[in-house]
Amino acid sequence: MGRRDPLTIAVLIFNRQPMFETSVPISVFGVDRSESGVPRFDVRPVAGEPGRLETTAGLEVVAPYDLAALDDAAVVIAPSWRDPAETPPPPALAALASAHADGATVVGLCLGSFVLAAAGILDGRRAATHWRHAPELASRYPDVRVDASVLFIDDGDVLTSAGTAAGIDACLHLVRRRFGAGIANAIARRMVVPPQRAGGQAQYIDWPVPERPADDPFGDVLGYALRHLDDTELNVDALAALALMSRRSFDRRFRQATGSSALQWLLTQRIIRAQHLLEATDLGVDTVARQVGFASAVALRPHFRRIIGIAPQAYREVFHAHAS
Repeated sequence: MGRRDPLTIAVLIFNRQPMFETSVPISVFGVDRSESGVPRFDVRPVAGEPGRLETTAGLEVVAPYDLAALDDAAVVIAPSWRDPAETPPPPALAALASAHADGATVVGLCLGSFVLAAAGILDGRRAATHWRHAPELASRYPDVRVDASVLFIDDGDVLTSAGTAAGIDACLHLVRRRFGAGIANAIARRMVVPPQRAGGQAQYIDWPVPERPADDPFGDVLGYALRHLDDTELNVDALAALALMSRRSFDRRFRQATGSSALQWLLTQRIIRAQHLLEATDLGVDTVARQVGFASAVALRPHFRRIIGIAPQAYREVFHAHAS
């Protein structure tokens, strides 16, 4: 890393950036906690573009550093970005790519992953972002292996995270990796947040059932499937028969139309239904399993855990809407 100061943290700030995400790295690194044994970091808020900078809340932000501040920062963080459909300013992307090539660790929190991707830093890498924007990240940057299921991903000199509070997890993880668990725990105690949530822990994702266009050749078949998720005999062969296709043709055309295999789509819809039943009812997990087409809770659990990241009962404990 040479001339890069290990305690210097550059934070890129763009216009119309969310206030919470922008404040995350400044809150983790920018508060003097030296009485707790935490190093004093040199946090540099950097204007990622010229002109007036405002948060999405309308508050004006004055960033005292320009892009030259990336030249000796050990860590460069893009805490967010205003619009996934808009490409960040080329000078900021060039400065970010140059800092990374010169040895800086770069971090993209939430929509900040779009900034790293636009700079070419995520090509060929696995990366996280907020689950709601993961499909667009994958579509705009096909060379990035997007993982929408995790809180954050540590890929050595590149870290990316999911949205909002997951940015705190990623920053504390970086502190832990560079300065040890004691320093990370001291910061977490002062911030009154959990000292460690593993990056592989699942985001809590609401998987909406997508609207199908009226002329979708699979609309009737998918509608039937959604009405009969409790039928244990409902499988891809049955759906292909309903569509009057061979299994092979159905699989191929289904993937072309939806971007997913029919088997994965059907399984995901069953898990979505299970989520809703766990949230909104007091049905036992065995009953929930049977109502979404599984023989028992034992059959449901591994699929639920793989897709949602936690067991059905643990999910209920977090999200169940208890009657008042």
